[in-house]
Amino acid sequence: MADEIGINGDNAVALAWKQIDPDVCAAYPITPQTIIVETFSEYVANGDVGTEFVCVESEHSALTVCVAAASAGARTFTATASQGLAYMWEMLPIASAMRVPIVMAVANRTLSGPINIHNDHGDAMSARDCGWVMIFAENVQEAYDNAVMAPRIAEHPDVQLPVMANLDGFILTHAIERMRPLDTAVVRKFVGEHKPLHPLLDWKKPVSHGLMDGPEDYYRHKYQMVEAMEKAFGVCEKVFADFAKISGRKYSIVEEYMCDDADCVAVILGSSFGTMKATVDKLRAEGLKVGACMPRVFRPWPAKQLAKVLGGKKAVLVMDKHVGVGAYGPMYPEVVAALAGGKMPKMHNCIYGLGGQDATVAGFEKILKAVASGKAKELSFMGVDV
Repeated sequence: MADEIGINGDNAVALAWKQIDPDVCAAYPITPQTIIVETFSEYVANGDVGTEFVCVESEHSALTVCVAAASAGARTFTATASQGLAYMWEMLPIASAMRVPIVMAVANRTLSGPINIHNDHGDAMSARDCGWVMIFAENVQEAYDNAVMAPRIAEHPDVQLPVMANLDGFILTHAIERMRPLDTAVVRKFVGEHKPLHPLLDWKKPVSHGLMDGPEDYYRHKYQMVEAMEKAFGVCEKVFADFAKISGRKYSIVEEYMCDDADCVAVILGSSFGTMKATVDKLRAEGLKVGACMPRVFRPWPAKQLAKVLGGKKAVLVMDKHVGVGAYGPMYPEVVAALAGGKMPKMHNCIYGLGGQDATVAGFEKILKAVASGKAKELSFMGVDV
């Protein structure tokens, strides 16, 4: 294993891509993702990789090129953020419906408007039903590790779906942290050779991609995607286990922190999981039995895994870094649904961090104490209600 280095999240993802050496990368720059493709384009220019780097005029074009390249049988990567992901939206469900195993890094940033370049999960959450496997990172090390594991998940014969690897904008993309990369030879062996199942350019076994579907075929093809998503759980667990063998770093579908004996558990995504763990430590020292968990795999939605972690608790606090205006945060109804059928804990939803609002131990402490004492509202807004 290589020595520990100091690196930001964007460069860590670019390093993982360099070690994997994909066939094609098509991308368009957008803050805070730009560094990923900027750095990777330097690797291409310097001859460090054999990747065909395609400069396009927009994010929509970037994903269109990726769909075509992956359909032809190329291992294909891209990256974007915020409005870039929104501009790709037309192609997101097409990529998944065509079952192309594209890997896309998303540097999570709020959606305009008002115009804002800072972090929340509005971009990823707005794309959550487009048929992409979605994984999240807590820190720079995990952003690198997820980038290494993503092609193994996407390209598995039981999955064959695109993967969105999320890392929080600026908090992870631009912050320099200590990280221990793997040796390039180890990464190459772990990821393996890309063996597309039905490449468009296989003239011995010609196929067609992206054709018109009538109602009956459309329904069946959508259900096949549902089945592939369900199988992705087992594939993720296998990939996580294999990755632990080469790295010593163990990952789970749902990451837990002091949940076993907790009366109250907070569910949270991304870099804020680290802040929530620090809050749990502080409140544990004060005698409050609280815990935290993060669905590392957000799509497919880990309902059974969350029910196992959260079942029997007195209260559950779902922290959402995005809001469905006029409703709840996106995770809250899904956590409630995951717990339906059992004894329902007292459920709370807190919206926080929109547009880069600070996610602090002090803020998390206040809402967790309110939940633990039974004084919190069902839906609250950090900085407004708490």
